Amino acid sequence: MFKAIFGGKSGAALKHMSVAALKQQHGPSAPFTLIDVRSPGEYAQDGHIAGARLMPLDALAQRMAELPKDQPVAVICRSGGRSRVACDLLLRAGFADVTNVDGGMGAWVGAGFPVRRGEQ
Repeated sequence: MFKAIFGGKSGAALKHMSVAALKQQHGPSAPFTLIDVRSPGEYAQDGHIAGARLMPLDALAQRMAELPKDQPVAVICRSGGRSRVACDLLLRAGFADVTNVDGGMGAWVGAGFPVRRGEQ
């Protein structure tokens, strides 16, 4: 059913990344764009990773045109469920390099990594 709604399957495969790998690779010269698909409230109040772009899952289909399809994208949410759905949407839309951050912000915070609060 998902295929019927969103079209054919792309040739790209979903990749996975731990929060430790994300911490090591993320920064101003990161080789990917980090997308946070949580709600604006979660992003601002619960905290987010500096430099992450807020694109809530319910708006992703309308906003994915803001992202170049040929550039790597890493996707994070609270625990990994919404980011997995977002990754599937991106892959089906033709994005070539999509990575799901395993464990999401829960794992990031649990590892003691820094978060920013209050910004949207």
